[in-house]
Amino acid sequence: MSSETLDRGLVLEAVRVTEIAAIAAWKLVGRGDEKAADQAAVDAMRTALNDLDIDGEIVIGEGERDEAPMLYIGEKVGNGKGPKIDIALDPLEGTTLTAKAMANALAVMAWAPKGTLLNAPDTYMDKIACGPGYPAGVIDLDRTPAENVKAIAKAKGVEPSEVTVCVLDRPRHGEIMASLRSVGARVHLITDGDVAGVMNTADPDTGIDLYVGQGGAPEGVLACAALKCVGGQFQGRLVFRNADEKARAARVGIKDFDKKYDLHEMVRADAIFAATGVTSGALLDGVEVADGFVHTHTIVMNSSTRTVREVRMKRPV
Repeated sequence: MSSETLDRGLVLEAVRVTEIAAIAAWKLVGRGDEKAADQAAVDAMRTALNDLDIDGEIVIGEGERDEAPMLYIGEKVGNGKGPKIDIALDPLEGTTLTAKAMANALAVMAWAPKGTLLNAPDTYMDKIACGPGYPAGVIDLDRTPAENVKAIAKAKGVEPSEVTVCVLDRPRHGEIMASLRSVGARVHLITDGDVAGVMNTADPDTGIDLYVGQGGAPEGVLACAALKCVGGQFQGRLVFRNADEKARAARVGIKDFDKKYDLHEMVRADAIFAATGVTSGALLDGVEVADGFVHTHTIVMNSSTRTVREVRMKRPV
């Protein structure tokens, strides 16, 4: 195994980890308790990671050490005997979705060789993403949303009115939505879960062509790992609301606060990405229990081989 590529054998290990976290979170679907659902997923994912033959370090996790008792940034996981890897994770992406039994909650994780994932601070990030098959540079964070829609439409050979853009439904995105609609684009709003939102651009079955908006920077790294595996494009720029957030960024090594990152700067080597559905959504079916068996649906990708697998697991409860 080279320093830039993870062993293919880790792919199924990644699946097992996200499956376990998803099943733990599923038990709290619709119970109205976001924190309990998140903690259940965190506990399960941490236990699963510590069973593996890896020397892992959390670079995108549940927060800084003083904020998160488990899976905090810098925490070592695994038994220390295997390859050195960076780990980005969100044991439950969509805590509100889970608490309310809404669609698109996921257990998500990405692995890459040590030192190759951006240590993104827990701040916001302006993002734009599209799936594979477009010329390099077709999207640009410094263009208006309307201009990016026109560029995607031109590359597809369609009118802007035939382009669908996924946007997180937040008041801060009012101007973005107005710009998109000014050229006739369809705006597909999601309530939560912007990792899933970005991933939707890579799956033609979702009908999503473009993702635009502001969301969590850690989630941006996770989404980049997924897009790297399928050849999509992404740009992001950190957004700081106060001096404390800039201090957070400085602590994880960010020096240029205005830098525009592309996908390959956020994930600098080949990665493995896995996501298991907690509740059913556009990409994945949720956890189901029937006739004494638990069923899960996972997507796992390996950028070194450009393989995308869908894994359906069934085991006794």
